[in-house]
Amino acid sequence: MFYGLDIGGSKIEIAIFNPDLQIINNWRVDTPTIDYQEFIDAIVTMVCQADAQTGQSGHVGIGLPGVIDANNLLLSANIPCASGKNVSHDLQQRLQRHIVIENDSRCFVLSEAVDGAGIGHNNVFCAIIGTGAAGGLAINGQLYQSRQGIAGEYGHMQLSGLLQQKYNLPVRACGCGLLNCYERFISGPGLQFLYTHFDNANNQQPTAPEIIKRWQQNEAVAVQTMDCYFDLLGACFANLVIVYDPDIIVLGGGLSLINKIGERLNQAIDPYLFGQFSAPPIVGAKYGDASGVRGAALLAKQALSVRATRPNITQNIQLE
Repeated sequence: MFYGLDIGGSKIEIAIFNPDLQIINNWRVDTPTIDYQEFIDAIVTMVCQADAQTGQSGHVGIGLPGVIDANNLLLSANIPCASGKNVSHDLQQRLQRHIVIENDSRCFVLSEAVDGAGIGHNNVFCAIIGTGAAGGLAINGQLYQSRQGIAGEYGHMQLSGLLQQKYNLPVRACGCGLLNCYERFISGPGLQFLYTHFDNANNQQPTAPEIIKRWQQNEAVAVQTMDCYFDLLGACFANLVIVYDPDIIVLGGGLSLINKIGERLNQAIDPYLFGQFSAPPIVGAKYGDASGVRGAALLAKQALSVRATRPNITQNIQLE
């Protein structure tokens, strides 16, 4: 059996999959974010519960928000208690088995690239647009491994001066430490900011779903907001096309559910590409919210295959 865990700032979800990656069971608990020992205990408890259900020690893959550095330490703003910790080592010591950990967005990429919406394509870029903006690239069903593990963090490319002047946008600080990251404008909170930026009269603060509803009802401020939003998103994704030139772009996250976003986004990308080049097809995710746990389980399955065929390259795990 393979266990996929999708760990976020508010919830931890675990799902049990059979070898064909068919889901057997899944459940969620709140994420401990203050006490690191409670955080580790919560994961260990869920895995042990899964073991009790399956009658075996399942293979574990985990998706976490953040980046794992060269020293195998997690850098995560969403789970502050785990930032700076070697999560994989600590879990391996407790669970006495190999643990595979990857960025949660990259787990989504793997799920959709292998047999999701990107199936049949060699180069698949997946982008999550929700509370944040992140993604990654899969080549021939394998995650692209960059030197520092930050490839695909498109939300932290910086907004151009051209667009800032075009819409008279202010400079905004990002949680990553940079200024004017695209994430501050194209994420769900970014969309809310854009609405308040254009709503000079009433100073309203509607939610992202409410803004989209008003846009569909042709409210003037919402239309102005969404025109700006798609322009910014198009410029951002044009950078992805230029850098990666993917065969297809798969969208996930709450804002990816906007009606006809793929069609609008294709039109918004092309003006920011030179020559006769154009955007690739843009589609929604096949597995939706389940792609996170599914991708984590697939990560564990691929790692097991590598260990079985090439054990000499597998990292030695010192178990106590």
